[in-house]
Formats: sequence, C-alpha cells, structure tokens
Amino acid sequence: MAASFKALLIAKSESQHDFPSNRMPTMTQAPILVTGGTGAQGGATINALLADGRKVRALVRDPASHGAQALAARGVELVVGDFDDEARLAAAMQGVDGVFSMQTPPSPTDLEAEVRAGGNLVNAALAAGVSTFVHTSVARAGDQADFVGWHEGRWWFDYWNSKSGVNDLVRAAGFDQWVILKPAYMMDNFVPPKVHWMAPSLERTGELVTAMAPDTRLDLVDAADVGRFAAAAFADPERFNRQEIDLAAESLTIAEIAEVISAATGKTVTTACVSPEVAIGRGCIPGLVLSEQWNDVEGYKVDLARAGSHGIVLTTFADFAARHAGDFRIGQK
Repeated sequence: MAASFKALLIAKSESQHDFPSNRMPTMTQAPILVTGGTGAQGGATINALLADGRKVRALVRDPASHGAQALAARGVELVVGDFDDEARLAAAMQGVDGVFSMQTPPSPTDLEAEVRAGGNLVNAALAAGVSTFVHTSVARAGDQADFVGWHEGRWWFDYWNSKSGVNDLVRAAGFDQWVILKPAYMMDNFVPPKVHWMAPSLERTGELVTAMAPDTRLDLVDAADVGRFAAAAFADPERFNRQEIDLAAESLTIAEIAEVISAATGKTVTTACVSPEVAIGRGCIPGLVLSEQWNDVEGYKVDLARAGSHGIVLTTFADFAARHAGDFRIGQK
C-alpha cells in the first residue's frame, strides 16, 4: 500500500424482503441518499427502497442523462454532484436518514480514486449526522494478504487495497449503524452493457471463453439481491448493524453457467477453457483474465448457507437468466 494511501486511511479513520421489519416504512420518513443510482447495485437499491415506500435521493453527475431522467420519472429526487465535490456532497446529505455507498475501482491514472471517494462520502455523512451507512464492497476484501501469491505481486494490489481501505474507513467512522455488503461475481456481467467487456466472446460467437479451469466454481450474486439487503438494512438497521455480509446465491462452473443461459434463451452457448495467453488473444481483457486466474487459486469463498441465513431469498442464476432471457446477446456480432 502506497504511503499516501496509508496516510489517507489514517486521516479518514481518526422490495422484496422476506423478513419482518420493526420499522414500517412510510413516505414521511427522511430520504435515503443513494450513490451509483444509475448503475446495477445502486439502481437495485433504489428499486428495493421504492418498493418499501421510502423516499430516495440519488447523487448524479448529469441530471439530463437517460438514466437520471428515468429515476426522476419514478419520483427519485436528483442531486447533482460527485465524490470529489465536497460542497455538493455536503448539500446532498442534508436531511437524509441513511446513505448507500458505492464507488468504482481505481483507474490506472488515479490509483487512489476509490479510497478518496469513499473517504469524502464517509466524512460528508458524518458531518451531516447520518445515522445509517450501508456500503457495498466485494467478497474477500480484507483477506488479500493471505492470497496465494500476494506477496509476490501476483494480483492487482490497488484493487484489493482500495476495496479493503474503504471498508476500514466505514468501520472506523463512528456511525450509529453501518453495514458492509460483500457481493461476489455479479450475474449481470453476462448481459449488456457489462457483457461487452466481461464476456465479449458470448456476444460475438456464443462461446464463453475463460482462463478458469473447467472444474473451478464461480460464486454468483444478482445485483437485485444487493439492493434488497441494502433496503433491509435501512428498514431494520439494528438487526444488521456492524455486519459484513458476503453475498452469493450459488457457485457454478463455466459449463453450468453456459447450460443455464442456453436453457433460458433457447440458444446454444458453448465454453472454452483456455490458457491466459489464448484467452487474451481471443479478446478477453487482461485484467479479467487475471481475475479468472485468481478465482482458480483463491475465489470468493462465500459461505452460501450463511449468505442465505438472513431471511432474504437469494436469486439463483436460473431465475436471473429467465428474468433477463431477452437481454442476452449471443453470437450477434
């Protein structure tokens, strides 16, 4: 971890629920501020909150965008800002009861972007007296020092250190209630828009090309379930307080994933488990190939029984695929 990254950590640190809630949501409650509302997890959280009858405020960069306008049409209050605009973050926090926190991984040109964004959001929420902070991260964040090959530089240091770094900030902040959700591999990686870079061969040829071994299992979670857990935490914060919850519904091989997509769409999906070099040569992004190699030797290791023990029914990949059958793009390029 870079020295500046460590210094920032130190500085920052000093619906469809299937459970009974003891807080009956009404539209008279203060709103929940959702970041990433035009994306998969933030959008799913908005869906679940609206289903609960909660008021929602979304932080958006461009209120005129299609995604933002679609939220506004559903009664979501839009506030303009971004994680680096501390004044607008402070304004967005005024009068909210809770915050859903979602940041994107660091970029090669700004390796501290995620932890800086998370720190700014945490600080703004603390200053505004926000009581409940729900953050979404990734399974295994915080375990990276134990990964096989970590100390030899095998994996992407900045990704894992940023994810665990924001988690550290949330834990240390002093919120009345906080929850860290840790989803595994997102099911929506197999449908547009993410399929374009996460599984480009599925679109082009109807084949799932992977650097994972045939018997390697991938822990899968639906973004909608992340939203349901977030809404549950806002509805009953004491029940979920100070929990870090790994999320996955099931663990499938690449062949089983192909079979599910084939059954849902009626189109044949084949698989190819190849070397990292061949995968890259066939259009897979090098960073994705590296993550597949990581999944071979480490993986998300979600305890599926524990993930399913919270009274919220998790979506199987077959149910996800059936719901999105018309969204898959198979061999269309």
